Parts: sequence; C-alpha cells; structure tokens
Amino acid sequence: MSAPPIPLDQLQASAVQASALLKALSNPTRLLLLCQIGQGEYCVGELETLTGIRQPTLSQQLTILRAEALVSTRREGKQIYYRIASTQALAVMQVLIEQFCQSENGATP
Repeated sequence: MSAPPIPLDQLQASAVQASALLKALSNPTRLLLLCQIGQGEYCVGELETLTGIRQPTLSQQLTILRAEALVSTRREGKQIYYRIASTQALAVMQVLIEQFCQSENGATP
C-alpha cells in the first residue's frame, strides 16, 4: 500500500524553501564557501586564505549566506567565526561533494 499523497500546499511551501536554498548554492563563490565551512568553523581570515576569495567579495557572500540562514556566527574577541547553520544545506553539500569532489578511486581530495 502506498503512502497518501502530500498535500499541494505543503509541496508548494517545500518547493519555495528548496528553490531558495538552490538559488543560494547556485553562486560558485558561495558554494565554495559552504564546502569549506562544512568542514569546520572558520574566521574570515582563515576563509580568505583557504579559498583565495578576497575580503570584499568574501564579506559580501558571507552576508548573503547569513541572510539566507545557511551559516551562523559567533564572536571571539575581534574575530567572527562562521559555521553551517542549515541541516538542509549541509545535506545538499554532502551530496554535491560526493558527486563532484571524489577522485577516481572514490576518495575525497
């Protein structure tokens, strides 16, 4: 016996949420940042060094990720640390890493 169909209004709300997440992920710079932040918590200086993204662009893209509630922050002295805040974003990132970041032998580079 199959499960009952999901109500249309619930499907529509889910589609809006998924679309917003995919829109945020559609920018290569934001995607790179989420790949990095998905591996741990980093401050802006560390992210700049690890990704090669210059500070003005980095700040702009981190602001968008914060506005979309994909990352959250904590302050320690003068440093602001970023971490993944969205379980949905992390799940999508894990699939993307599996599909696009595996070497030929199946290991993550």
